Amino acid sequence: MLASNPEKEASATPPFLVARGVRKAYGGAQALKGVSLTLRAGEIHGLVGANGAGKSTLIKVLAGLTHADAGEVLIDGNPVVIGSPAVASDLGMNFIHQELAFIPGMTVLENIMLGLPKKTRFGIVDWKAIARDVEPVARRVGVTAPLNAKVKDLSTAENWLINICRALMRKARLIVMDEPTASLSAAESETLFKIIEDLSASGVSILYVSHRLDEILRLCAAVTVFRDGNFITVLDRPALTRAVLVEAIVGGVVETLSHERDHVRKEVLLSVSRLTRLPKVQNVTFDLHRGEVLGIGGLVGAGRTELVRLLYGADRADAGTMTLDGEPFAPKNPAHAVKAGFGLVPEERRADGLLLTKSVAFNLQLSNLSNIIRSPVLPLIDYRRRETQSLKIVRDLSVKAQSIETPVGLLSGGNQQKVVIGRWLLRQPRILILDEPTRGVDIGARADIHRLIRDLAAGGMAVIVVSSEPDELPDLCDRVLVMAEGRIVRELNGAAITRNALVEASYAFEGAERN
Repeated sequence: MLASNPEKEASATPPFLVARGVRKAYGGAQALKGVSLTLRAGEIHGLVGANGAGKSTLIKVLAGLTHADAGEVLIDGNPVVIGSPAVASDLGMNFIHQELAFIPGMTVLENIMLGLPKKTRFGIVDWKAIARDVEPVARRVGVTAPLNAKVKDLSTAENWLINICRALMRKARLIVMDEPTASLSAAESETLFKIIEDLSASGVSILYVSHRLDEILRLCAAVTVFRDGNFITVLDRPALTRAVLVEAIVGGVVETLSHERDHVRKEVLLSVSRLTRLPKVQNVTFDLHRGEVLGIGGLVGAGRTELVRLLYGADRADAGTMTLDGEPFAPKNPAHAVKAGFGLVPEERRADGLLLTKSVAFNLQLSNLSNIIRSPVLPLIDYRRRETQSLKIVRDLSVKAQSIETPVGLLSGGNQQKVVIGRWLLRQPRILILDEPTRGVDIGARADIHRLIRDLAAGGMAVIVVSSEPDELPDLCDRVLVMAEGRIVRELNGAAITRNALVEASYAFEGAERN
């Protein structure tokens, strides 16, 4: 009797998922132009491409959220029609989308169990029994909040972990993760990577969609590249390098941003002294200079977003003072801060920065209405000026939209981010705060945004950049303040701004000099 050959049997087994020749158009815009994708059981497969390349559209097709115009999808070698999300779930596919799905008024446990069958006792949902099942999975992914806590009170990172926990509870054969580490700290990301590797070892396929190429290189056995709605190539592990990936994504070499840091202190524009809002911001003191790019680094939850909300008037401080141009400054609300010359690009662009059903032009002009009003007596909009200004921003920032009247919710994440930034370019604030400006943005658009930030600073604008990515701040910033537990624990200048220094300062805050 001949012995079986496991390798031969494995190669004869059809892939779990094959998408072939998939096409999708929205109006006159062709989002997918015959793309293909193949995933095998237990494979960690990367899907990369610039914003607008078609990644999210393919995911929506696989999830049953939209229907392809042409092409086919096979599961275990058999053609299937994914007519709804329920069908996708029945086929063993689960999706964690880039924009979080949760119900703020519900508890952690209730959000984890959304859409899942629930244990009952005497016809009543037995939440205690369900909690016993969920508890080990929640702790495994790093959910530290009590299961009975309301998710509205949790951070973005914690809500990401809840979505991941929900996916694990579904016991899917394929989990699609769209930018899963965008709001996670380095430690939380490491936990996720271990979970992904464990899932892969147990036979679960992972489709990993990310602009963070270091994560793609670390995790993925193969990577599919899309560009402008087209399938470009599949790169297997031996051919995977950062340079090869970048060239496939953008169709060429991306210029690396570099600049000479000006070590001479410019005029102080904003001075912050012992600013406090417990428990997230404690005794923060720093100066911001004209023409400076000031980075704020640290782990998720360190108090960075809470600090910039105080600067912008979105929250009121418990203690401390600020001066702007040497005059006392205590913004009562964001409108007061905007009038004083502040602009803010928020961390959550969809929830806090955009009206998704409104047009690109409408969103661009939200902070600039006075500039397109014909007369203070008759508040009528000058539509010609509105169109001219909006088209210029769309052109200057290379926003991919069918027109300026396209609902901004139909744009890719990176193009939505450009719209939020473009809004402030119309107003030209003295101080521009960007909270995670390149989250979910492709490598080409990221370089464009970094170049724009440097140009704004060269023109005299003071720019504050909050980023969770230690690789983002070194080449971009003149100075970086590292926060931990609500305090500034280190200031890095010039050549001292390195990835290793940022990571070390983020974790090694014990014993550091505190303000």
